Amino acid sequence: MELTVYLAGQIHDDWREQLIQKAKEKKLPLHFVSPQTNHDKSDDIGEEILGEQPNQFFRDDAASSINNLRTQVLMQKSDVVIALFGEKYKQWNTAMDASAAITMNKPTIIVRPESLIHPLKELSNKANVTVETIEQALEVLAYIFE
Repeated sequence: MELTVYLAGQIHDDWREQLIQKAKEKKLPLHFVSPQTNHDKSDDIGEEILGEQPNQFFRDDAASSINNLRTQVLMQKSDVVIALFGEKYKQWNTAMDASAAITMNKPTIIVRPESLIHPLKELSNKANVTVETIEQALEVLAYIFE
């Protein structure tokens, strides 16, 4: 059995690559998908497909509708969602993705540092599991195969 894992969360560091590498080292039968991690591609996709937009509002709106469709399709095809909240970057997309996963009844693991316990308490309460590190998230997934 192989599980598909959607990796929601910030795109400004290499946490996904770290998690994927650690999963390979553990020989876990996991396939990973994620939002578009190329920030420029994500921002430009609306105009790439629909053409130049009249202003920044419409440019962002076009890109977000296409990115939201991509996220919804990949998340619906996933078996599990890992949503990482970091200390450094704004977390709106992560919160939206985690909330969507929970609404879709997708098993959800939230990764968040201790400093975010209070602001994420309601979301953590709705998730299946909340951990502090990507290593702990992988241990939760590894337990499925035991």
